Amino acid sequence: MNGNSGSWFGYMGQVLRIDLTHYRYSVEPLNKDLAEKFVGGRGFGIKYLFDEVPKGVNPLSPNNKLVFTTGPLNGTKVQSASRWIAQFKSPLTNAYCRSVAGGFFGAEVKFAGYDAIIVEGCSEKPVYVWINDEKVEFRDAACVWGMATLAAKEFLLDETDKRARMVMIGPAGERLVKISALVTDDMRTAARGGGGAVMGSKNLKAIVVKGSKKPVIYDEKAFDELVKEQIEAYRQSPAFEHFRSLGTDGIVYLFYTLGNFPTYNFKQIPFEGAYRFTPEVLASYIVKHNGCYSCMIRCWKTFKLTKGPYAGVVWDFPEYETHWSYGGVLGNCNIEAITYANMLSDLYGLDTISTGVAIAFATELYEKGIIGKSETDGLELKWGDPEILVELVRRIALRIGIGSILGEGVKRAAEIIGRGAEKYAIHVKGLELPAYDPRSLKAQGLNFATSPIGASHCIGWSKFEILGLPRKVDPFATEGKGEITKYVQDETAAAETAVFCTFPLTNEMITIDVCSKFLYSATGIDRFKDPRYLWLVGERIFNLEKVFIAREGFDISQDTMPERILKEPVPREPSKGQVFELDMLLKDYYKARGWNERGIPTKEKLEELGLAEAAKELGIA
Repeated sequence: MNGNSGSWFGYMGQVLRIDLTHYRYSVEPLNKDLAEKFVGGRGFGIKYLFDEVPKGVNPLSPNNKLVFTTGPLNGTKVQSASRWIAQFKSPLTNAYCRSVAGGFFGAEVKFAGYDAIIVEGCSEKPVYVWINDEKVEFRDAACVWGMATLAAKEFLLDETDKRARMVMIGPAGERLVKISALVTDDMRTAARGGGGAVMGSKNLKAIVVKGSKKPVIYDEKAFDELVKEQIEAYRQSPAFEHFRSLGTDGIVYLFYTLGNFPTYNFKQIPFEGAYRFTPEVLASYIVKHNGCYSCMIRCWKTFKLTKGPYAGVVWDFPEYETHWSYGGVLGNCNIEAITYANMLSDLYGLDTISTGVAIAFATELYEKGIIGKSETDGLELKWGDPEILVELVRRIALRIGIGSILGEGVKRAAEIIGRGAEKYAIHVKGLELPAYDPRSLKAQGLNFATSPIGASHCIGWSKFEILGLPRKVDPFATEGKGEITKYVQDETAAAETAVFCTFPLTNEMITIDVCSKFLYSATGIDRFKDPRYLWLVGERIFNLEKVFIAREGFDISQDTMPERILKEPVPREPSKGQVFELDMLLKDYYKARGWNERGIPTKEKLEELGLAEAAKELGIA
């Protein structure tokens, strides 16, 4: 069955609003002005949140909203464009958050007839929502509440449709762990920022979706031709086979040698076990390849463990970030324990990045004597201990002992512990840093400092410094880094309206020019013909995200870095001696953005971007 609402192409023309307080739902027509100004995906999400979640809302209250968005290319033949985005006010940072995941859930939302799902209110008891095309039901989730994600998935599919797709939370989200994740039926996670806790605060275990529709394409002939060209471009790309064979595991050891993969809570001491992360070693664990809806890259890998206490486990492989967060940042090179902890994180519903950084934080506090066995429930926290890793993942997810404090995130945990613990809490705006050292890549670090969600590599990955694309720049230089940081941030925001995956985007297998052609042939919206317009949309989205957090009181004082990154030179090559020159980098960035010296968009900039109403919200109209 093909079809959408009204005369829409590419879009389904409908937004589903779920009111958990009153167990009601409504189907709203998609606003044409919204589609033209914000395109889809990340653009829709920030616009809904900005308009409907006012300043000061408690992220775990019924007044916060959880917005799931798709893009006009979701559920089509286009490669790598069926990801989905969760947007909400974060309980971890008290700021805006955008968290992205792949799999098949996003396409299924489109097939059910919706471009977005807005969840609001709070159920008085655990429920799940079953969406079967136009039919929407609120169902009792008492049976699956408390279950790990894999078990909950099987029960929910039995109760609904074996072919359905879903997003759900595990025990961590139910316990309002602030680093908990949203997890799909195929174990893809929108993990950053505590979306699992937002869903848990609403007593919502899962959204289960089955659809029978397909988006209608405006110019099918041109669209099909573009898909053929895209497939051929993928095959010709040097990055394609690397991602296809090893996924992000192909870069783990390489990035360590380039001064990233920060070790021992960003102390960056040389890591003797780094050789365990070479492509040859990691490839030996792979037994299966898989991928997201309509993506020929198939970068998912399945690991099989045959040695040690976790022998017999077969699970989704740890990505680059997880090999680091459960490996390098802890001084741990035990691949089996990393894989097992990764499995537990999927089952419990945890952000592996924040969880690993929280464990590294606790380990350094123990090393420094700031905490002792009386505060770790008798555990001896040591660098490189695989058993401690696995045990603390469990305790964080289930809020046991010190795990309950670490599950608040390192910023809040440091405030609770005191005694100088803040010095070792590696975060920006409350969001833990990922597997890149800002001292080794200045634009990447500048992206972390200025990101509206905190330290996220996915908001603006510095391909200039890391890959030399579209041109090579010196990663240690400070000059011109404001402009290239703005470039990658706006480019990512524009691509995430579609919603394209950032892997092919950062490797230039996808460009905004290509995105523009796809969007026009899919939707028929004239403005999308011009790539320059999409760049403008990307800048518009990023600025509105910044205004959202400025409205909450964020300014230059939060656009900063941990003390270690600012003051402690890297002790190992190739970044030896480097620190992060925050002040000059921020000044350059704010100038490139057209923001004032406090890091806030100016009235003129917001009006230029068609955001005059946002300027009024800041009292600068």
